Amino acid sequence: MTADAQLADRARTLDATDPLAAYRSRFVGHDDESVTAYLDGNSLGRPLAASVDRVRDLMLQQWGGRLIRAWDEGWLALPERIGDELGRVVLGAAPGQCVVADSTTVLLYKLARAAIAARPGRRRILVDRDNFPSDRFIVEGIAAECGLELDWLEPPHAGGVTAEAVRAAVGPDTALVLLSHVAYRSGYLADIPSITTAAHDAGALVLWDLCHSAGVLPVELDAWGVDLAAGCSYKYLNGGPGAPAWAYVRTEHQHFQQPIQGWLGSTEPFEMGQGYQPAGGIRRFASGTPPILGMTAIQDMIALIDEAGLAAVRDKSVALTEFAIEAVQAALADFGVAIASPLDAAERGGHVTIDHPAFKHVTVRLWEQGVIPDFREPDGIRLGLSPLSTSFAEVWRGIAAIRAELERA
Repeated sequence: MTADAQLADRARTLDATDPLAAYRSRFVGHDDESVTAYLDGNSLGRPLAASVDRVRDLMLQQWGGRLIRAWDEGWLALPERIGDELGRVVLGAAPGQCVVADSTTVLLYKLARAAIAARPGRRRILVDRDNFPSDRFIVEGIAAECGLELDWLEPPHAGGVTAEAVRAAVGPDTALVLLSHVAYRSGYLADIPSITTAAHDAGALVLWDLCHSAGVLPVELDAWGVDLAAGCSYKYLNGGPGAPAWAYVRTEHQHFQQPIQGWLGSTEPFEMGQGYQPAGGIRRFASGTPPILGMTAIQDMIALIDEAGLAAVRDKSVALTEFAIEAVQAALADFGVAIASPLDAAERGGHVTIDHPAFKHVTVRLWEQGVIPDFREPDGIRLGLSPLSTSFAEVWRGIAAIRAELERA
């Protein structure tokens, strides 16, 4: 049996013995023959069939039938209600600490600005050069706005920020540390408890970006002593393109003053009174009218993760990335493809990045044939493997297609 045949056979065996395999049929497009391999679930998750029904009901029954009455019949409470479920199932957060609102960028700005104000006299923000652009741009803007200084960490290409690096970089003048739990490019999994402790020992607050970890691996924000966190809901939470993000604010920090003072974050929104008085609890971190349509589908993925169990989701995620690495090493190493993600599963999130100078052009050709990873500069293809909707056979088909394109180059 050839190496290719062995890998294809191994993928079939892994699918046949996968305890989560049946969940794949609940996703729209799982049987679409025009998509040979969807390997971008860490950018945009597939929709659930249940979400199609939920959105239809919202349009026809709630919006169409109840009209403006639906605000009082549940819509206004939805951001906090979904936030509580997200906290319980995905984030390890007790009720009253999570809210769905705005975009990730807006929420990161709100939380970062609130943290800076809560540490008066401290003049420095710590961030890493390999963080997602929005995260970096936000703190660059805040630093310019508030007259602060930035300290930059320089993580290795295939790694990420460690507790040791943070401990060496923070000091008595550090107000805030902003980091990602899973690095968007390399997939490096940061040690939240240790890094948070290192920052706290210096008196700094920590804001965590969980865009690439929420829904794919267990998180314990309360137990880990996290101050603030935010993340999107269209990756592993399958809320759909542009679905609103979520914010976590630890109970003891909910007195912080957030900078975007909208009507919904006030004590009595419908009084329309003069002068802003912030609401108590997590609602003070809301601003404008809740994006009801955008947040509707999130509920179905939270329920599915609850049904499957986040520990089982993580086990499948590890198995998928381990198989991807095995297949890349067997099928692509001779072409000079390098793995730009940690090889140790304990240091890796839900995606694997592989590097090759030809990958920008290869990605275009892959998309044309229904093999859909994504490309990240300078020369990386990310294999984003969503455990409840990605099969092992898809992973192998995708890697085999990459090799075929390299053979053509």
